Amino acid sequence: MLTHREIFERYVYAGPISRNPDAVAELFTEDGVFEAPLVPEGHPLPRRLDGREAIRAGIGAYHRDPAYQGTVNTERSRYVLHDATDPDVFIAEIDTVLDAPEGGSAAMSLVQVFRLRKGKITMLRDYFAVPST
Repeated sequence: MLTHREIFERYVYAGPISRNPDAVAELFTEDGVFEAPLVPEGHPLPRRLDGREAIRAGIGAYHRDPAYQGTVNTERSRYVLHDATDPDVFIAEIDTVLDAPEGGSAAMSLVQVFRLRKGKITMLRDYFAVPST
């Protein structure tokens, strides 16, 4: 069984770092849910994606959007994981820096709540606001 840290690091590598929607989707259960409750209306990432295929399509569309092509600066980004009393739940506090393709960077702080089932993500709530440059 994977540790919380291993699951989180696989998620970050599959998503923000390598931008691979297939790899992101495979980390979820077939009926998994991804929620981003703070994204504004009209954002390319829907507030809720139900099921692995919706997660694959929604994350893929978000990663292809030209407005969101920043690269995670792993040297300047940091995270802390918190275990919950439920062994299938953990929380990630993240301070990340995104480097823009044309230069410059944007800082973003966010919280992610992971709920697991048999080592797969069954619910991920990603509390982030669109970064300012």
